[in-house]
Amino acid sequence: MTQDTSCRPDTILANALGRHDGMTGGVVPAIHTATTFLRAGDLSYPTGMIYARPSNPTFDGAEALLSHLEGAAESLLFGSGMAAATALFQTLSPGDHVVAPKVMYWALRRWLRQFTAQWKIDLDLVDMTDPDAIAAVMRPGRTRIVWIETPCNPTWEITDIAAMADIAHKAGAILAVDSTAATPLLTRPIALGADIVMHSATKYLNGHSDVLCGTLSCARADDFWARIKGVRGDLGGIPGPFEAWLLLRGMRTLAVRVERSCANAMAVARHFEGHARIAQVLYPGLESHPQHALAARQMLGGFGGMLSIRVQGGEAASIRAAAGLRLWTRATSLGGVESLVEHRASVEGKDSPCPTDLLRLSCGIEAAADLIADLEQALAGL
Repeated sequence: MTQDTSCRPDTILANALGRHDGMTGGVVPAIHTATTFLRAGDLSYPTGMIYARPSNPTFDGAEALLSHLEGAAESLLFGSGMAAATALFQTLSPGDHVVAPKVMYWALRRWLRQFTAQWKIDLDLVDMTDPDAIAAVMRPGRTRIVWIETPCNPTWEITDIAAMADIAHKAGAILAVDSTAATPLLTRPIALGADIVMHSATKYLNGHSDVLCGTLSCARADDFWARIKGVRGDLGGIPGPFEAWLLLRGMRTLAVRVERSCANAMAVARHFEGHARIAQVLYPGLESHPQHALAARQMLGGFGGMLSIRVQGGEAASIRAAAGLRLWTRATSLGGVESLVEHRASVEGKDSPCPTDLLRLSCGIEAAADLIADLEQALAGL
């Protein structure tokens, strides 16, 4: 059955574009574990499937659904968010130039520094809230990729995607957007001019903290995209078929999970803004956020399920507050149904731009009142 793609995103998601098991009629798509596929007598591949590293039928459902949500020409699954992001940069050559944020997912920032130094690629890390600063470092003809993350992890500044696309394209570069925290339900980077969209699908797209996966989506299936597909096929940075199947299952509840997480984050942010034991609440949904107007224009349907709080009393107090929580789970990652808390500076290390008094909060789907009460009792113990 083919679904009417004029339906709203939550309907599209719930029905996974109408994909069922074509052989049995099962309402849940099948898992294909085959690693190789049958040739015809003339040695052709009539199904288009050759070998499981460049393609697998189980990938098709999640890739098609994500492409529809993003308004993308094509999408690809990878074995992790890092595998997806690094595949993009592995298309570059010595002498190329990359622009990326000062504040971004710390593991990718660390890898970028190592990779660009090793391969003699120039790297500028800049403040992505300042278009003039971006324009100043661009090198027309040499800048190949402008990478942005919005909202940026873990301080949740917003980058103007349309403005960055204009700057990148004038220099002959592509704009790639890590939209993990926003999800395609809240931000559509391709519609704003982006060329590539990346998600750590481990997070919101899957949403159950049980799948490691990443994705890239493209505005155009051009030569650059072909090189990315080549990197994935040659290096084999793919998920297993069961992980791809779980991802599609998780995506079917994305709309209801994101709606609840956004509502919980807003409730927590409003409750603790101005709190006696909180120095600052960082959440783009608050009117006090420096880029709130931009977020309201660029993010549709909510401001995300992520926020950070800076605890009065500095690093020691913030760590004690995290230790005192009973409901919030002290763990890395984000975007699951359970609410998570993490002291990011200690995770990221000595070169982290993250304030040492900051706790990153990933709001799950629990009752907001319970999340707030747990934070209150932990702060009361300081």
